[in-house]
Amino acid sequence: MPAAASERRLSTAEERRETVLRTAIGAFAARGYYGTTTGEVAKSAGISQAYVYRLFPDKEALFLAVVEHSFARVRERFADGVAEAKGSTPEAVLSAMGDAYAHLISEESTLLLVQMHAQCAAISEPSVREVFQRGVARTVEYVRGVSGGSEEQVQRFFATGMLCHLVMATRADDVDAPWARTLSNGIRHY
Repeated sequence: MPAAASERRLSTAEERRETVLRTAIGAFAARGYYGTTTGEVAKSAGISQAYVYRLFPDKEALFLAVVEHSFARVRERFADGVAEAKGSTPEAVLSAMGDAYAHLISEESTLLLVQMHAQCAAISEPSVREVFQRGVARTVEYVRGVSGGSEEQVQRFFATGMLCHLVMATRADDVDAPWARTLSNGIRHY
């Protein structure tokens, strides 16, 4: 038996689950909850659809895992921002987290798309709404806790984040028009 064949290591279920999750992020980002099939995810991940169902009981469970993953990535990047803050005032911490988030959505555009698709699906899908609410709640409480910001400061932080989504979705920073300048004024892009 050749050395390479004897050293081959099979993936664990957890490694396959991570592979499917990473693949699903791209698929759901491109086509949303309703437009993505588990068959497409399986094909992209290089596994059978049956194996996807061994890892996730259905498409809904897979999408919910993707949504939870997106919130975890945001909180990780917020923590990076806190560590890089140029002070401990709420303004300094919120600014650093905002900058970290702007970098995140420019580096991982699929994450922004997943968040936007999840927000839309939450309107009509109770299970998505529940996971989305839980993710938002944990994120708001995290931001409030690490920043020490007031209710108004935390609300403004999230409102600016939603405005960032709008600017990115409309590509307002690339449009030379009064409405676009109004929306993108002061919004950080990378």
